Amino acid sequence: MRSENKPTLYCSLLNYKDWNFYIASTSKGLVFVGSQNKPFEELSEWAMKRFPGSPLVEDGEMLKPYVDELTQYLGGKRQTFTIPFDYNGTVFQLAVWNALREIPYGEKKTYSDIANYINKPTAVRAVGAAIGANPVLITVPCHRVVGKNGALTGYRGGLEMKTKLLDLERQESSSNK
Repeated sequence: MRSENKPTLYCSLLNYKDWNFYIASTSKGLVFVGSQNKPFEELSEWAMKRFPGSPLVEDGEMLKPYVDELTQYLGGKRQTFTIPFDYNGTVFQLAVWNALREIPYGEKKTYSDIANYINKPTAVRAVGAAIGANPVLITVPCHRVVGKNGALTGYRGGLEMKTKLLDLERQESSSNK
């Protein structure tokens, strides 16, 4: 029997060209986008920490709207996401994640830029921690945040994935000019 505070997590492996990662949602919205080429354990370990006791059910049909928008993005046909989200975090994390969603496609911001945007200019390290806790890679575009000197810095999906995402956006942005 399922308790209301233990929502079912629906999951699927997204395979598109050379992209492979797990995604998960509740009935309310997207809760997780995994790292490139990581095994199912990345999702299951995350789910056990964030949704202890919630069943994890493979359901490609339930995730179809999320898969569709992500594959459109990866194919260069989408720059923003309209899918619903159901992620949760602290008030500070939510402020950071909402700020990330304001970074335009193809642009980069620094951790300091995000700290200033949320009116916490001295909280640069805390911003970094909140970005590192972002459960929905790509859709909440933490890959667009770089170090003060423009260097690529940590990314839960790995720097190779971050580079691929930035290259994708750079190519699409320059072809649309």
